[in-house]
Amino acid sequence: SAENVATMAGGKAMVDAALKSFGDLHIVVCCAGILRERMIFNMSEDEWDAVIAVHLKGHFSVMRPASAHMREKKAGCMITFTSTAGLEGSPGQPNYAAAKEGIVGLTRSVALGMAKYGVRCNCISPTADTRMTQRLPGERRALATATPPEAIAPVVAFLASDRAAHITGQVVGVRGDEVTLFSHPAPLRTLTGDGAWTASALADVWDRALGQDRLRRLDAMGIQWPPKREG
Repeated sequence: SAENVATMAGGKAMVDAALKSFGDLHIVVCCAGILRERMIFNMSEDEWDAVIAVHLKGHFSVMRPASAHMREKKAGCMITFTSTAGLEGSPGQPNYAAAKEGIVGLTRSVALGMAKYGVRCNCISPTADTRMTQRLPGERRALATATPPEAIAPVVAFLASDRAAHITGQVVGVRGDEVTLFSHPAPLRTLTGDGAWTASALADVWDRALGQDRLRRLDAMGIQWPPKREG
């Protein structure tokens, strides 16, 4: 379709075209994407808006009319696409990472909301070489080129099949011959006090009671945190 997925009219037109051509709609796969890479302090509003529109709104623009049809039919499957940029963060892609993490939240919300209608929704986090990855720098491009996009298709086909009819609300990573199930966020540690906390009281106990859940990519990027103090 030549429709613009970043508009509600475009998303509806795609769903309408599928219904006209096939008479029904059982499966929706949302994988449209673009990149506008920039550090947060250099990113323009247009660069932010364009990526959010294609990725996050682009999912909604198609899933909204598709879900209405599937609700009536009480059957259907929607598959969304996220990225490790969203799951783990990406320093030069704050727009892309925000959109991709938003898609994870959208996936879980749709899975919860549509479960009573027999409709499921799952999310794939792929590593693959596509037109969108052509502009990536050396090491990151090498990681992508290790997996052709064709390697992702069997996972999509399985999740869309009747043999996966019991699976919903999941985030699945695909890289080469690896298929990974990601966990849902869960509380790591809880600190309970007598009454409301003050900033000073938290400062006294935070490090030993709560600590941090370290950003894994800091190590991969070779960044020391906390930074060394000079002098």
